[in-house]
Amino acid sequence: RLASGSRWTPNRVAQMMFAFRRVALASALLVPAMLTAQGTGRLTGAVVDAETGAALPDVRIEIVGSPLQGSTTVDGRFNISGVPAGTIAIRALRIGYAPKRISGIVIAAGDVTEQPLTLTSQTVELGEISVTAEVESGSVSSVLDEQRNSTGIINAVSAEQIARSPDGDAAAAVQRVSGVTVQDGRYVSVRGLGDRYTQASLNGARIPSPEPEKKVVPLDLFPSSLLASISTSKTFTPDQPGDFSGGSVDIRTRDFPGRGFLGLSVSGGYNDAITGQGGQFGTGESGDWLAFGASDRRLPTIFGQTDFNRALTPAENNALVNSLRNAWSPSTRTGSPNGSFGASLGGRLPLGSNGLTYLLSSTYSNTAEVRTNEVRALAATLSSGNAEELERFEGTSGLNSVLWGGIANFSSTLGSHTKVSLNNTYNRTMDNEGRREIGSSENYAIPLLIQRTRYVERNIYSSQLVLHHEVANGRLGIDWGGTLSGVQRTEPDRSEFVSSLENGTPQWFGFSNEGAVRTFGDLSEHSTEGHADFTFTLGDVSSGPRVRVGGLYRSTSRDAQNRVYSISLNKPLPVGADELPAEEIFGGSYSSGDDSYFRIVPLSAGGSYTGDEHLGAGYAMIATPLGQRFDLVAGARLEHDRIEVNSLSTVGEASLGTPEFTDVLPSLALTWHTSDRVNLRLSATQTLSRPEYRELSPILYREVLGGDNVKGNPDLKRALIQNYDLRFEFYPRRGEILSVALFAKQFRDPIERIYQGTSGTRIISYVNADGAHNYGVELEARKSLDLLAARLENFSVFTNATIMHSRISLGDRSGSVTNADRKMVGQAPYVLNAGLTWNHPTADASATILFNRVGERITEAGERPLPDVIEQPRSVVDLSVRFPLAGLLSARIDAKNLLDADYRISQGGITRHSYRAGRVYTVGFNWSR
Repeated sequence: RLASGSRWTPNRVAQMMFAFRRVALASALLVPAMLTAQGTGRLTGAVVDAETGAALPDVRIEIVGSPLQGSTTVDGRFNISGVPAGTIAIRALRIGYAPKRISGIVIAAGDVTEQPLTLTSQTVELGEISVTAEVESGSVSSVLDEQRNSTGIINAVSAEQIARSPDGDAAAAVQRVSGVTVQDGRYVSVRGLGDRYTQASLNGARIPSPEPEKKVVPLDLFPSSLLASISTSKTFTPDQPGDFSGGSVDIRTRDFPGRGFLGLSVSGGYNDAITGQGGQFGTGESGDWLAFGASDRRLPTIFGQTDFNRALTPAENNALVNSLRNAWSPSTRTGSPNGSFGASLGGRLPLGSNGLTYLLSSTYSNTAEVRTNEVRALAATLSSGNAEELERFEGTSGLNSVLWGGIANFSSTLGSHTKVSLNNTYNRTMDNEGRREIGSSENYAIPLLIQRTRYVERNIYSSQLVLHHEVANGRLGIDWGGTLSGVQRTEPDRSEFVSSLENGTPQWFGFSNEGAVRTFGDLSEHSTEGHADFTFTLGDVSSGPRVRVGGLYRSTSRDAQNRVYSISLNKPLPVGADELPAEEIFGGSYSSGDDSYFRIVPLSAGGSYTGDEHLGAGYAMIATPLGQRFDLVAGARLEHDRIEVNSLSTVGEASLGTPEFTDVLPSLALTWHTSDRVNLRLSATQTLSRPEYRELSPILYREVLGGDNVKGNPDLKRALIQNYDLRFEFYPRRGEILSVALFAKQFRDPIERIYQGTSGTRIISYVNADGAHNYGVELEARKSLDLLAARLENFSVFTNATIMHSRISLGDRSGSVTNADRKMVGQAPYVLNAGLTWNHPTADASATILFNRVGERITEAGERPLPDVIEQPRSVVDLSVRFPLAGLLSARIDAKNLLDADYRISQGGITRHSYRAGRVYTVGFNWSR
């Protein structure tokens, strides 16, 4: 009933009801449209084989209770748009695999949800497998899955593990791998073998080397923030290049993760031995901060226009001296703080039917390092017959380093059966070093002051185009690609200035050719590589035998130039002038007009060479199951390598070497899956080691890096190595492993560095030894501590240890005065890594403490009767903490080299080199969305 006088009359009520019905009808029509426009998200992910970790194409992904569906492309990825927001379930279907249903997937409106999953091959009729999203999340192959499902023996470090450590580059990260050691912070050795037995590749393609005397790749060139993983293959399979024995290290750069993102990072830190304290550093130029300071230090063009085979006039000598950059002495200044920043951007562009994914990432760091209490000395056998200290210099050195680089990776699928990828990498480094030391020389019975400056630039680039195509319902896979890569190393102006301290005051040691020396070095290497691989599946697509054949061609060219010049006195300088700083002596006051104080001459301490190498290879292999529990991989690789080395000594002596090598490299590997969680692996392979460019040159030269007089051997043969491996693997749970591995290697004609018996200056050369052997055991464990107590479920421990032994037999090598009965150079008796990690149960927070120790190893075979030169064991402890701050912002705290143990190299009881580097503390912030 309506009250008297009320506005709600029957007619009024009827009108309101009619209006309400109109609004309800409009809402019924508009709300679904609004939900479709504003209440949907996108579901992406990757599908892989549960046993092999291989990407699975042509998997149908259905949204349960909805007509929405999609299919995976050749890279195993799927992308479904317009999925209603909320909690959904999906079903994955593919012929030959058990269907899988995943529930509990939460779709956020306007966002992208990443849902990886695995499928199990269906050899018998199975019902649908049903799991929840929480269980399935993260099951896409990680580094342990890669290790578990690999055809050979590998160890890997993931981006997640790198992120939880203070490791700033690939060299620091890879030393966490079992059996891996790193020398000089950059050169990797595996299983106790020298760097010649380790090879490095970037995204599967060989990396050129920027080192003048070696082909080894310094891995400190690669910032860790750009890396997806680092895997180390310890056994050879025919689809790999065969010139390694210790290990083949493959660095993988990051790829698009499936959803768009933007990340920014910044950090700052200090070294407690140099930051804010005075130290000796190299003199700087304006372009140093970007590692472009070489142009201000290059050898003046007048040197190339001067004929040094005749006596130069005083005016010509003065013109040469005045053209040099007038910087000789290290600069004494305060060490600057360390700093770095980075940016990453990833996404998908709507190009073509499946879009173009991209990942752009860059990083920059500027650090200061120091060597305090630095001691250098030589050892000799004098009257006592025992090792005695011959020369000893004490001082300090400082180093400013810049490292920056970036990647630009793109990929797209063409249809559902073809994927094309373009990966581009460029990195650049700069090291500017200054050293000041005081001591005595073997040749001069007076105390000396030596001041050195050294600037080195290195850069590396790689551009790789790769295509993967599958036809015949996945029975035929085709992979082909090409890579252009190159490196350049420039040491434009190394200076050495020596003063006598005989009277207590520094006086230039100007009447010696070693009193004032400038060195200019350049090296460039470029490589072109192409490959094609075909994989045929016989029988069942998911589990049948796979036959793989392919070929590779690589062409490499290297040009190394090195020039050394000495400035000395023709006649004494005016009284007191030789006590002036070097910059005043060579500042023009004594080198103008017809002044005849100075003469400048080239020294025979360098020499230049060019090297060209052409490698062709083909292989065939089969991977087949033998029953339910065994997998067999067998095959062989044929490699033909042709090398041409043209050498020219500083005094004009020319030489040409053109060796060729053709080898067949067989490989056999058997894996016994004793259960779903246990593997037993057995392999036997043959690999090789070829001589390096400089080792084939018969001219006498002085090493740029080591300073020794070296003469190559054009008669060197390549070494053949037989490799045997037995490994037991147990995977208790996902992310956990317990393994024991035995390995043995037999070398035929290994290339060894020896001393030649001479009456004067010692000369180093290379010979093929009679043989050598190397064997050892590797232990690895990664386990959660919840087996001890439930409250420790967020803690996990990992450790790996390698114990090894080697012996080399030089045989009767004429003129050799190197110790013949010894371990191989670079081999340590043990390597130990350990770590403890805590992960927050709900937040993205973690803390990791890391320990590393390497046993004593030979760095240089001793010249008899002296013992070998040994790098002493050194323990290193690092700490890293990660935690969220607010919203999208997180922070990290790193502490490196907490023990600050001495770095020490000794020979007998003589310290050849020692120093301390200080502790490094870093605080960083990361923002990402």
